[in-house]
Amino acid sequence: MTVSKPPEEQASVADVSRPVDPGWWIYRGTGRPIEGIDLAEVMPPPPPWRAFDGGPLPELDEPPPDDGEAVRRLGQAHHRSGQRVSAVELDMVNAALYLRRPLLVTGRPGTGKSTLAYRIARELGLGRVLRWSITSRTTLKSGLYEYDAIGRVQAAGARFAVAGDPGVSVEEPPIGEFLRLGVLGTALLPRRLPRVLLIDELDKSEVDLPNDLLGIFEDAEFPIPELERIRNRSPELAVFTDDPDGSAIVAGGRVRCRAFPVVVITSNGEREFPPAFLRRCLRLEMPEPDAEQLAAMVVSHLLEVKGDTRRELIDEFVRRSTESGGGLPADKLLEAVYLATSGAYSADGVAWPRLMDALWQQLSSAVR
Repeated sequence: MTVSKPPEEQASVADVSRPVDPGWWIYRGTGRPIEGIDLAEVMPPPPPWRAFDGGPLPELDEPPPDDGEAVRRLGQAHHRSGQRVSAVELDMVNAALYLRRPLLVTGRPGTGKSTLAYRIARELGLGRVLRWSITSRTTLKSGLYEYDAIGRVQAAGARFAVAGDPGVSVEEPPIGEFLRLGVLGTALLPRRLPRVLLIDELDKSEVDLPNDLLGIFEDAEFPIPELERIRNRSPELAVFTDDPDGSAIVAGGRVRCRAFPVVVITSNGEREFPPAFLRRCLRLEMPEPDAEQLAAMVVSHLLEVKGDTRRELIDEFVRRSTESGGGLPADKLLEAVYLATSGAYSADGVAWPRLMDALWQQLSSAVR
């Protein structure tokens, strides 16, 4: 299958060399939206064992708009330079798109693992990224949905109190008003186009969560018992979603996807995952960004920083990052560049080196 190439765009800095497109890539890692295509028409059909038929589709079946997080993560789209992306990354992201499989992204903190989800969403026009930040207290159910049973009891009590007046008729509020889909549950809602789901730092979870996710990744559906019990009386109910002011229709008390979400799972390598979990994922190791990639990142966020100052800061950052042994997170370079634009930089002064020592050495000692 050959995917039409987007028109060339003027980059803020000179584009670095990029892998040759073999013709089947949909995602190209530019960080710039692909204009003039319908992703539903470009995407190949799923493998037969990964095809789902959930419904009903929403009347307004458009990806929810980005909530501003992509700009914070990536910078302005029209400022995005031609950042070099490895052929391995492009192969694995596109393989995940074709196979409808989660992508497990590993690497040292600060190498851009989480940012990958936002690049995919922006480039393919998939709207707001659904981010599920994992902690040691995260459970599968918290990602699927939450039911406010206490709130419903209180609402029922208030209804009965008002209904004590014979002249007042009060309807019982629908159960959907007390049920909200979580991040994972929202990602599995039936849509024409997939949502991008970021499962951030899964290695911080309890030991059971990766195994609990196996069935969800395989079946792409889950029941809501509170709705299943009343499906004969109410076959379709509106519930809230994780999107701001979002709601959706759940049929038959079950959520089943139509387009499997683009799932990006990040891990800092702090633990091993079960073989059964790894078998259901594609795997990508994020390398350390080089000087050209760092320069592209700086341009995308801080276009006004030009010339020797930018190059000196990048070279110094690369040197200190290498000397630290474990590397420095790239966002520390952005902080240094921002301070430079705020007037703190002076090549001949003593304050600037002291400031960089405090900003960079403090973190380098923490990652050794």
